[in-house]
Amino acid sequence: MTDHTMKKISASIPHSIWPAYDLKRLEREAADSLGITLYELMQRAGEAAFEVARQHFPDASRWLILCGHGNNGGDGYVVARLAAAAGIQVTLLALESEKPLPEEAEQARDAWLNAGGIIHAPDILWPEETDLIIDGLLGTGLARAPRDNVATLIDQANAHPAPVLALDIPSGLLAQTGATPGAVIQARHTVTFIALKPGLLTGKARDVVGQLHFHALGLESWLSGQQPPLSRYDASQLALWFTPRCPTSNKGDHGRLVVIGGDHGTAGAIRMTGEAALRTGAGLVRILTRAENIAPIITARPELMVQELTAQSLEQSLEWADVVAIGPGLGLQEWGKKALQKVESFRKPMLWDADALNLLAINPDKRHNRILTPHPGEAARLLNCSVADIESDRLLAAQRLAQRYAGVVVLKGAGTVVASAEGALGIVDAGNAGMASGGMGDVLSGIISALLAQKFSLYDAACAGAVAHGAAAEKLAQRYGTRGMLATDLFTTLMRVVNPDVIDIKDD
Repeated sequence: MTDHTMKKISASIPHSIWPAYDLKRLEREAADSLGITLYELMQRAGEAAFEVARQHFPDASRWLILCGHGNNGGDGYVVARLAAAAGIQVTLLALESEKPLPEEAEQARDAWLNAGGIIHAPDILWPEETDLIIDGLLGTGLARAPRDNVATLIDQANAHPAPVLALDIPSGLLAQTGATPGAVIQARHTVTFIALKPGLLTGKARDVVGQLHFHALGLESWLSGQQPPLSRYDASQLALWFTPRCPTSNKGDHGRLVVIGGDHGTAGAIRMTGEAALRTGAGLVRILTRAENIAPIITARPELMVQELTAQSLEQSLEWADVVAIGPGLGLQEWGKKALQKVESFRKPMLWDADALNLLAINPDKRHNRILTPHPGEAARLLNCSVADIESDRLLAAQRLAQRYAGVVVLKGAGTVVASAEGALGIVDAGNAGMASGGMGDVLSGIISALLAQKFSLYDAACAGAVAHGAAAEKLAQRYGTRGMLATDLFTTLMRVVNPDVIDIKDD
């Protein structure tokens, strides 16, 4: 093993993300600047993957390696040679093609053959005894569903009881979007090389990537001098956003927020938004809602100031507030429409969610002082397309929303995407499946609005808020699991994650 593979693999996942279409250029320029051949990088990739396999499957003595007809397959040949040299029983299947292999993949194949390795046809019977499958079928260049011959191997690997380790990306997962237009490998582990790809973090990634490992292949110093166009945000950055408060601060220093919504039957939505804002540190939170909601909300959370939404109370509140959040439980009737029409003239930071977004889709406009927080269904209405269109490329959808409506967009989901009209783009790497329950979006709106009230920029409030939201859910899941998680369960753990100076959020 060379020195760089002896480091602990995946000690950390980088916060930089590179688009899939830029990976070949990145790899070539890095190699040229450091005087490294692409074949040397391929060998390093194979060594890194071999180390991950040995680390996590130390007792696996019979490996099945699936090699495609590209550089991903070349990585597989390197892994096969290293495994055989270590005394592991290796069976290698390779796809056939009339086109020649890329030069470095051909070198890797020849090295495998020269070491006494055998290349089997893809349609042979698989060995009955297999402890580990290495997926080197398709790499980051895939842009469509795998062809039938590849899909057959993918399905066979998924049906096999042996775990799968994917090289760079699970075959069938699109590196740019995280979409899975056809068959896709269900990996137990994925080890990715050089740069983090968007498709490993959003879309369907969490269903198929398994545990993600990263290795820069010795290119760390060169990569550190580059400016990545995308960023990954996670709980490790909370302390950068949530710094200790000034000991002599008062409630007026932490912002006045007005939250508008809660039509008939939806008092819970507006109450959750208001309480989430308080738990995130907003100084004062006023709720404007239906008269019937006032007593229940005050009873549940007396720290909230609650008034009936009227023309007069709305006028006074907009003058009083530093920030406005509108939409949770707002409804689509005249009551909600009139409130939104008045809020449109608000010049300070604001957040629009839920029915405010549905009304915006009917009467689109651009506002640079606004955060929009759509889920895929709302995003589809805002862009006049299908939910499938949104999910097929979540990054592009968020960018289109930011361009059309200005401000900042938070496209919610597994791998939430945050985009600004100025071009900032990031993926939130936090949260879990327990958040797939009613009210979670209302809580997120309160968190982000509270950060706006505490003078975060629109983009930072969106990123930090989404991370805090996900981190709070992660802490709950560590204790209780994901099934049955309620939106209001987040309030206690939320208070912990927004105070990283007091409690290390990694400790339970």
